[in-house]
Amino acid sequence: MNYATFKQCFLAITLTPAFALTNAQAQSDAEIPDLSGIWNGGFSARPVNGVDVPWGEDNFPQLNARARAYQETWEEIMAPKYDCQPASSPAIQYDPYAMQITQWPDRVLIRYEKDDQLRTVWLDGREPSATDYSIQGFSTGHYEDGMLRVRTSHFVFDIAGFDDYNGIPSSAQKIVTEDYWIDGEDLRMTLTVEDPMFLNAPASYTTRWVPAAADYRLQPYDCDPEAARASVRFFPSKYD
Repeated sequence: MNYATFKQCFLAITLTPAFALTNAQAQSDAEIPDLSGIWNGGFSARPVNGVDVPWGEDNFPQLNARARAYQETWEEIMAPKYDCQPASSPAIQYDPYAMQITQWPDRVLIRYEKDDQLRTVWLDGREPSATDYSIQGFSTGHYEDGMLRVRTSHFVFDIAGFDDYNGIPSSAQKIVTEDYWIDGEDLRMTLTVEDPMFLNAPASYTTRWVPAAADYRLQPYDCDPEAARASVRFFPSKYD
């Protein structure tokens, strides 16, 4: 069942009149792209991420003095990923794994194979509360011009919250916006991150996913903290 058919059934069977007037439901099907399915973000879809991908010479974030100080003291053994802490935006979207998108009338669910993370993008106009801070933040969205437009706030401080490679942290002031659209058979996204605690200006990248094989299912992401930390136990420290 595609998204349009599911939406019609859902509205006809389960919605109350008051709920049926949310912004997402008031839009025509022509404005809502069908993003549902499993998307491959691996090496066949885009370059391998690293210290200069997706951030390169033309779009590397403009760091302020605070961010540069954190970066100067950074070393790989500090990375929370070796304690099985999940990656957050803007890094998790570029990691070379698959993701699954499920569209409902009042929300969009994004399940990442990497770190087994689930994000909910609320389409019903709700606002975050003071208790909604988390690693993945609080996401709201709407459909516009054939795109899903997402805004995420309420992140917690993360020593490696910008990416897994450059030692740039992110703060509770971080705001991430994402635009998703279909380009032929591909799923494309432009992401912009703002964080006045560490960045002098917003930074952006654009990437794509390709359709996963028809029989593909998201694989479990089993992270053992003891084994993960063992991989950097003998990593040379610049402070030794």
